[in-house]
Amino acid sequence: MQDSELKYFKEILEGRKEQIKKNILGVNEELLQLSSLELNDEGDYASVGNSSIVESAIVHQQEQELKEINVALGKIANGGYNVCDMCEEPIGIQRLKVKPHAAYCIVCREIVEKSRKI
Repeated sequence: MQDSELKYFKEILEGRKEQIKKNILGVNEELLQLSSLELNDEGDYASVGNSSIVESAIVHQQEQELKEINVALGKIANGGYNVCDMCEEPIGIQRLKVKPHAAYCIVCREIVEKSRKI
């Protein structure tokens, strides 16, 4: 992979990392606000409970993506970016454009996903 491509993906990953941090901070602030609401009936409690569950799931998903981004940025720094963690073949540029923090090539991703379902 050329230096210009590495720079391109590094900028995308760093931008996404900052966006996720802002998202997590915003969701945590929303959860704090929800917890401080004066609730009057069971409907209010149910609504706040559902909102909290959804917000927590979003934070969990974004924290996972943040970990994957940090791994990808580490690979850029160490020279291992765009190499599949399973087969050690290059990950295609088109795949990286869709998911810059991809750890697996398309073929290995399918294998990993099928093995998780079992």
